[in-house]
Amino acid sequence: MKFLALDTSTEACSVALALDGQILALDEVCPQQHSKRILPMIQQLLADAGVSLNQLDGIIFGRGPGSFTGVRIGVSVAQGLAFGADLPVFGVSTLAAMAQAAAVQQNATEVIAAIDARMAEVYIAAFTLGEAGLMQAITPEIAAKPAALPEVLTSLSFTSQV
Repeated sequence: MKFLALDTSTEACSVALALDGQILALDEVCPQQHSKRILPMIQQLLADAGVSLNQLDGIIFGRGPGSFTGVRIGVSVAQGLAFGADLPVFGVSTLAAMAQAAAVQQNATEVIAAIDARMAEVYIAAFTLGEAGLMQAITPEIAAKPAALPEVLTSLSFTSQV
């Protein structure tokens, strides 16, 4: 299967291609530049892989939580490209994608994923490794003040210590 994934919900602008088990990716920290960087990054990644948009099986985008404008950019790009190439579109939680990356890269089975929500808050959720090697949320995604995090973290039912 061949999928294009993109996420613009944080300060990082990320694109990746999953090509029959191989992952190619580009990632740039470029605050407030996502609308300028995302399409050139996608074009570069597709060109480097020798793949056209029409050869893909779908497009995946980070649906947040995150920057409201960033999420809108990602949704718009994904929908526009998918409409033009007649591809299905799938939204994925940005926190779940972070947790999945931790599972793959660090062999983690329990993950607390968090990102800056601005306005002195963080978005946070807890995940555990489920069937088929996919991280499953065990808490809802919430926005919390940093001062509330000790209470939030101690309420989790992980088997290992938090």
